[in-house]
Amino acid sequence: MKQANMTLDRAYVIDRIDPRIYGSFIEHLGRAVYGGIYEPGHPTADENGFRRDVIELVRRLNVPVTRYPGGNFVSGFDWEDSVGPRGQRRHRLDLAWFTTETNEVGLHEFVQWCSQANTEPMYAINLGTRGVDAARAVVEYANHPGGSCWSDLRRKNGADKPFGIKLWCLGNEMDGPWQISHKTASEYGRVANEAAKVMKWVDPSIEVVACGSSSSQMPTFGDWELQMLDECYENVDYVSLHRYYGNPTGDTRAFLARSMDLDAFIRTVAAICDAVGGKKHARKKLHLSFDEWNVWYHSREQDQEVWKQDKWNRALPLLEDVYNFEDALLVGSMLITFLRNADRVKIACMAQLVNVIAPIMTRKGGGAWAQTIYWPLMQASRYGRGEALRAIVDSPLYDCGDYEAVPELDATATVDEEGHVSIFAVNRSLTEDIRLRADLRSFDGLRAVEHSVLHHDDVNAVNTELKPDEVRPVSARGGELKDGYLEITVPALSWNVIRAIR
Repeated sequence: MKQANMTLDRAYVIDRIDPRIYGSFIEHLGRAVYGGIYEPGHPTADENGFRRDVIELVRRLNVPVTRYPGGNFVSGFDWEDSVGPRGQRRHRLDLAWFTTETNEVGLHEFVQWCSQANTEPMYAINLGTRGVDAARAVVEYANHPGGSCWSDLRRKNGADKPFGIKLWCLGNEMDGPWQISHKTASEYGRVANEAAKVMKWVDPSIEVVACGSSSSQMPTFGDWELQMLDECYENVDYVSLHRYYGNPTGDTRAFLARSMDLDAFIRTVAAICDAVGGKKHARKKLHLSFDEWNVWYHSREQDQEVWKQDKWNRALPLLEDVYNFEDALLVGSMLITFLRNADRVKIACMAQLVNVIAPIMTRKGGGAWAQTIYWPLMQASRYGRGEALRAIVDSPLYDCGDYEAVPELDATATVDEEGHVSIFAVNRSLTEDIRLRADLRSFDGLRAVEHSVLHHDDVNAVNTELKPDEVRPVSARGGELKDGYLEITVPALSWNVIRAIR
């Protein structure tokens, strides 16, 4: 059996983990809203039309923040359309996804849903077709107590108390030519700076996220961040990163190595932020918001067929990736990467939450179930709290098409407030178990080991409404904890949560 070693020390801390790295995303896209979180007439629907079965699955994920309402959608969105009496809300053509938006679910409804799902809203403003004036107005509407035009309209619309939305996105993917009112880096940086400035004048307690590159593969990547931040560094708090991965060739080893690209992306953007900060003699350090990330490639051909047959209809079944076991392993490694970069990544939103490239799927009038990728997010959110530890890992390595020296054991660790140590590990080996020996001597009082394993013999195995538990974690035989050393077997092709508890 192959051997890997991990050294952990209570003094070797990367940073406190911001719980918002376990966030998610609901966009007015496909069946995320209509037929996802909201389905009046469904057997589990509450008096507001929200599906209780979906809310329960979301609560189990424990997502602290949910980004809304987009995404590409937001660059053509007039927020005023989403408030007021439902029967009077305007229907609009959504040019981002070629559907019709009815605005049946809007700002008030989403805030209400967030309170039921135990999450907080992360609201994105339109810096495509709109600008600074709309930005200040929506903050006033949402957060000002009363006595002004927009806050009094909120009260008239039924919300006497402010929503208190604390996290705001300054547009979405404005570097992308596919975006409505796409901008150059300098153009975007200028409007983002002015929007951030006036939004904080309305409510100084808010934090704002500036659009970084929508992918590390963009030809403007790097230059975009430099030019954009040169305009707005002083008034923003976070820079966004977006990244999706696919495996169209079926090469599992290369696919599971893609989190190495994620790590390089994070380190590069952090370095650029620091370079601009140094140029400006700034005392503050910008942090990162990885507010779109996931596996996404299964549904692309299907989406083209949907648009050919049913363009401009409401809630088209778009981006409905059915995730397999292999996808869950990469999602696990992406979560491990965020924890390893907990000093810079403070927010991360898996895109998205329900039906649209999502951990949760629903059938209209039917059931709701957890996809394979649900489980690593749920377990990381549950156990990956407290402080991220600087794990020293010595693992066997392999080379593949795009990467060299890929660790077969991708692993990191955390320690929570009660002193429990959690090790998160993905064994990338297709065939061989790995025996892990972890040095835990600096942690007092550890006495027992819990081991959860997500594994399936078929990398293409999926969960369905009829077989919702085909791929799910199971308890494994705990390892041995003796004289401060943990010895445990990590099975081939598996996601693992190993907990040394007090």
